[in-house]
Amino acid sequence: MHCLGAEYLVSAERAPRQREWRPQIYRKCTDTAWLFLFFLFWTGLVFIMGYSVVAGAAGRLLFGYDSFGNVCGKKNSPVEGAPLSGQDMTLKKHVFFMNSCNQVKGMRLDRTALCVSSCPEEQLDSLEEVQLFANTSGSFLCVYSLNSSNYTHSPKADSLCPRLPVPPSKSFPLFNRCIPQTPECYSLFASVWINDGDTLHRILSGIMSGRDTILGLCILTLALSLAMMFTFRFITTLLVNIFISLVILGLLFVCGVLWWLYYDYTNDLSIELDTERENMKCVLGFAIVSTGITAVLLVLIFVLRKRIKLTVELFQITNKAISSAPFLLFQPLWTFAILIFFWVLWVAVLLSLGTAGAAQVMEGGQVEYKPLSGIRYMWSYHLIGLIWTSEFILACQQMTIAGAVVTCYFNRSKNDPPDRPILSSLSILFFYHQGTVVKGSFLIPVVRLPRIIVMYMQNALKEQQHGALSRYLFRCCYSCFWCLDKYLLHLNQNAYTTTAINGTDFCTSAKDAFKILSKNSSHFTSINCFGDFIIFLGKVLVVCFTVFGGLMAFNYNRAFQVWAVPLLLVAFFAYLVAHSFLSVFETVLDALFLCFAVDLETNDGSSEKPYFMDEEFLSFVKRSNKLNNARARQDEHSLRNDEGTELQAIAR
Repeated sequence: MHCLGAEYLVSAERAPRQREWRPQIYRKCTDTAWLFLFFLFWTGLVFIMGYSVVAGAAGRLLFGYDSFGNVCGKKNSPVEGAPLSGQDMTLKKHVFFMNSCNQVKGMRLDRTALCVSSCPEEQLDSLEEVQLFANTSGSFLCVYSLNSSNYTHSPKADSLCPRLPVPPSKSFPLFNRCIPQTPECYSLFASVWINDGDTLHRILSGIMSGRDTILGLCILTLALSLAMMFTFRFITTLLVNIFISLVILGLLFVCGVLWWLYYDYTNDLSIELDTERENMKCVLGFAIVSTGITAVLLVLIFVLRKRIKLTVELFQITNKAISSAPFLLFQPLWTFAILIFFWVLWVAVLLSLGTAGAAQVMEGGQVEYKPLSGIRYMWSYHLIGLIWTSEFILACQQMTIAGAVVTCYFNRSKNDPPDRPILSSLSILFFYHQGTVVKGSFLIPVVRLPRIIVMYMQNALKEQQHGALSRYLFRCCYSCFWCLDKYLLHLNQNAYTTTAINGTDFCTSAKDAFKILSKNSSHFTSINCFGDFIIFLGKVLVVCFTVFGGLMAFNYNRAFQVWAVPLLLVAFFAYLVAHSFLSVFETVLDALFLCFAVDLETNDGSSEKPYFMDEEFLSFVKRSNKLNNARARQDEHSLRNDEGTELQAIAR
């Protein structure tokens, strides 16, 4: 009997205990292996940063360089074997192509480039005029080895000076290049010089030439996100109606502008550049995607339009929870500042990697830079770092907000809120649960990278004109990855809230959250989904206005900019910033409903086990449930009537 009792006790200890679901005071570190993995990953990123600083030369892309290894506008170090390198070009900030129009070899420009102090704004028809221009402006248009006093009588002047006549040129705001101004010369120069460049360098050029526009659009995104956040903070029925109207107008307007731009490109007979053709393809892609998204969102808005009153009540309850910790509204500002710092650092490293190359001395002492081996693998690693680190920063914000909401919700004295709930949540995250956030944020790039690969393969098949079946399969794969991405985002949020309550690791928290939400899904699934949909519309509105501003700004320099990629970066950044600001309401909403489910699971409303929720929240859930049950009975009744009518017709 004693042995049987011992066996019973052992089996009882091994049986899994029921989750107690209460905020833990004493915690332990969770998912520490993932935190160590993230540290190792960032060690690799730091190595890439150091390598880009040593091997890269973003100054060549930003300021321009001549054919002899000198960067314009700065003092240079000599290149071994290149006698004309290592010159002081501090006062010579413009890049002048000697034979920009007159000499083209096999559709490759004879790229003898020089650093000059100013571009010739008038046509020069003789060497005497070239010499006079050099003496008056201090801008020497012949190779550095030829003194300006010998321009007119040196036998080597024909090969060391530009081919006559020298067309008038102007410093275009594209890295201080001297661009010919005559129409026929401009067309020839642009078609050869730009199309001859590598695609990556054209993209980087588009980013750098539009850096002021990109910065302005980021500031616009910040302002719009702040406006949307305060709109949700003081929301009313009128504001919701105005907000939905603006979303509809914004979607239709952006779609119309995109299709108009595509029509303008197709009717422009002067499209000779790869940049313009790439922009036209991207505009068509943007137009098709935006039209599809607009159609889906308009249908959803029409179907869910009758729930506006419940939505207003829902956000009023959310704002009441935020009032317990009002500094939650300032949390996105810190997230935005950290994201800005990381993005600036990421772009700087990308530009340095794009210009990393070994100097090779060619015929005539000219210098060319060949890309180093392994750079493309570094770009891929760098891209993974962008997605994972951005998601980690956003996940830290979600965990902090969820922890503050949990602390305020599970507080018996509603008139005496807890002290400094945000700092308490931050300290718990920093000391115990960084590994959980790392693991949750890692799932996002695991899903998004296959989406990018599938999209790339789909575009490659489209160019090779493969069958419709293969394109259909790739679209199905892309849609599946998209759905999985959205599901993981919701799963991560619930897992972070559960970790804030129970102090468990990511997988245990995700499993517990799924179980308890499945038990209580009938109480709030439709309400929560519609609240998240309204918040998503707010993000869409911010992206719409930002993309519209980008379209208008980038379209002015369509010939010299591959602006599709900068616009994609701006749109992604706009959604990221809008998400970081508006996700305060989304996180509070999801955390409130999970706490509500825990409250229903562990308490019954009696004097021994009273609910933590207030009466306003409980009455709102009851009213919404009654409304949903009434609609369900009405649909069931109408379905039965339809079936009875069909049976009567058959009986006759």
